[in-house]
Amino acid sequence: MAQFPDLPRELRSSQVILRFGVRMIILSVFAAFGSIGFGRSLVALLWMSTIMSAVIGAIRRETPFDTALNHWDETAAYAALCALVSGLSQAALN
Repeated sequence: MAQFPDLPRELRSSQVILRFGVRMIILSVFAAFGSIGFGRSLVALLWMSTIMSAVIGAIRRETPFDTALNHWDETAAYAALCALVSGLSQAALN
């Protein structure tokens, strides 16, 4: 029977950045087709991504503020982008 090599538990920071970028592209595409407008759709999707990353980080028991990037860093990035897009959407309405 073939033996599979042990895969590393942690991803390299470059892989996490690539994963974040791909997810942002996917979220932007879905927000573009949202019926409530791009800004509001993107805020909702970023909020859901924030919660999802926090749950995954907790399930995987990743350490916040670790030396390598992980789901907790993605959680902070999604939350910051959510606040930024929400503020810009509100400013654009006024």
